[in-house]
Amino acid sequence: MLRTTIINAMKEVSKLNKFYITTAIPYVNAPPHVGHALEFLQTDTVARFQRSLGKDVFFLTGTDENAQKNVLAAEEKGIGVQELVDRNTEFFRKTIDNLGISYDDFIRTTDKKRHWTASQKLWNECLKSGDIYKKTYEGLYCVGCEAFLTEKDLVDGKCPEHLKPPEKIKEENYFFKLSKYQKKLEKLIESDQLKIIPETRKNEILSFIRSGLEDFSVSRPKERMKGWGIPVPNDENQMIYVWFDALINYLSGLGYGSENELFKKYWPADLHVIGKGIIRFHAVYWPAMLLSAGLPLPKSIFVHGYITTEGKKISKSLGNVIDPNDVVKKYGLDSFRYFMLREISPFDDGDFSEKALVERVNNELVANIGNFVYRTLSFMDRYFDGIVPAAKLTKEDKDLIKKIEAYSRIVKELLGKLELKEALQKILELSAHGNKYFQENKPWVLIKENRERCGTVIYTCTHLCRALSILLFPYLPGSCVRLWHQLNLSGRKEGNIWDSACSLSIEPGHKINKPEILFKKIDVNDIEEVEKNTEVKDMIPFKYFKKMEFRVGTVKEAEAVEESDKLIKMRVDFGDFQRQVVAGLTPYYKPEDLSGKQWVFITNLEHAKLMGIESEAMILAAVEGEHEKVVCLKPDKAVKNGTPIS
Repeated sequence: MLRTTIINAMKEVSKLNKFYITTAIPYVNAPPHVGHALEFLQTDTVARFQRSLGKDVFFLTGTDENAQKNVLAAEEKGIGVQELVDRNTEFFRKTIDNLGISYDDFIRTTDKKRHWTASQKLWNECLKSGDIYKKTYEGLYCVGCEAFLTEKDLVDGKCPEHLKPPEKIKEENYFFKLSKYQKKLEKLIESDQLKIIPETRKNEILSFIRSGLEDFSVSRPKERMKGWGIPVPNDENQMIYVWFDALINYLSGLGYGSENELFKKYWPADLHVIGKGIIRFHAVYWPAMLLSAGLPLPKSIFVHGYITTEGKKISKSLGNVIDPNDVVKKYGLDSFRYFMLREISPFDDGDFSEKALVERVNNELVANIGNFVYRTLSFMDRYFDGIVPAAKLTKEDKDLIKKIEAYSRIVKELLGKLELKEALQKILELSAHGNKYFQENKPWVLIKENRERCGTVIYTCTHLCRALSILLFPYLPGSCVRLWHQLNLSGRKEGNIWDSACSLSIEPGHKINKPEILFKKIDVNDIEEVEKNTEVKDMIPFKYFKKMEFRVGTVKEAEAVEESDKLIKMRVDFGDFQRQVVAGLTPYYKPEDLSGKQWVFITNLEHAKLMGIESEAMILAAVEGEHEKVVCLKPDKAVKNGTPIS
């Protein structure tokens, strides 16, 4: 008896630590677009965050394949419906994988073993409750929504979601007694027992419920569906309505109806992530179905907005689709993930723009976070042989450590409230504090004047790098794992690491791995064609000059490169950032000729290595006179470091 009690108690504790999260399952009448990508990325970010808290996360996604629109799409293409859904489902799978989504299972509604079993079981449970009945109905039907609409739903006689007039249909179907659950649903949502996020969507649904709920059709004639879909139990002439069967994926993905332990362990869902266009189905129809079947309700529904382009919703029906795979291929996964989660509010519509993507990535991800991490680790690698130095912390250092602790708490709280954009903004702020600390302490000066103090600065910055690798992980998992590897830290797992973000766990004497640039600047002008060789004689063709970023910088220090009769290595201050520059300027210049003076540099070239030394910019030079003397260009008068030259 005691043993049974202990086992049951352990199961309850285990269930408290679980987190079941789902995406909506998209129709597969066409391949995926960036609107789908937004939902996948938002859900993945939440799932990864919950894992980092030590939660036992189960993340379900999948595809909705029993829709009438799939039948129509297949007819248009002159192929079988199964062929269409198989092909497009594979597109979705590949897209999800290309986006780095950490899902645990992928459910297809054509899965007869899992999904058909679950759908027919839930149907029978609702039937037992007396909530399914048959009647003839005449109304307006939108194929895009796969739903009947009323006149008050229309705008200028058209569906506001798909901008097309609905069809007028009269047919005999089975109906679900939604009206029976009106008061119960209102109470559950009003009290947040079923929490709808954000509050505006909660109010929207409450208003809809209070206006009066009508019973809805839960089947379609087999003839209209061309036999495609899940048959109604004990009625071969009817197919289960796609919205009734699709919602059940959240149960079938856990093995509901087949005595699967996953269902016992993970249901109810902790969070459904959906788009605003399907909120009625998830916040009204779905909980009513569960109540009828005697099942627990999901805890929360997170409703996100749409991706727009030029202010219009991106959708297959409107023909303005952007393929996320193309964007990832062009700009890289980190850039795409960062932009989508940084630019788009979790709760409102947001516009997709490649120009905005480039600006966000270059000015924030590269110039802020990437710059801080690389300047810290490369400095340690260069001046401390990659070994974490000892530290004597001053108030200034402790203040930065306190910021790490404070921001870690804030980011955790914001992610817990699904404020993904705001949490990412706080991570950027923390990194900016790190850049400011680095810049004000000037380790490039301290290394010569006070090596002990310099070591403390680098020690403190190294811990911020570690914290960033944890805080950023839900957003950019690939880059954060690479940063963790550069820090040469072991035990990097998704489980229970969040609360260690602010710990000073890297001991002096710890050896880091070779630093590498995490985020590369996006060159919108495709300057890959430009010669990477920084030998002065290899002049850049004039047609590329308009694509270059010219900035004034002061050479803070310069020295000849040993074992080279040409190369000079310089540390250049550009105001907001510093760069190492290597150039073949001997015998035209000596290091002392360059040091302490302002010169013009090209700062947006891909970094190059000369004799194994990385060069992060190029000094601008010209050849003059019959003896082809090399002359480095300088500004006409002293200007602020970092000033662009047009």
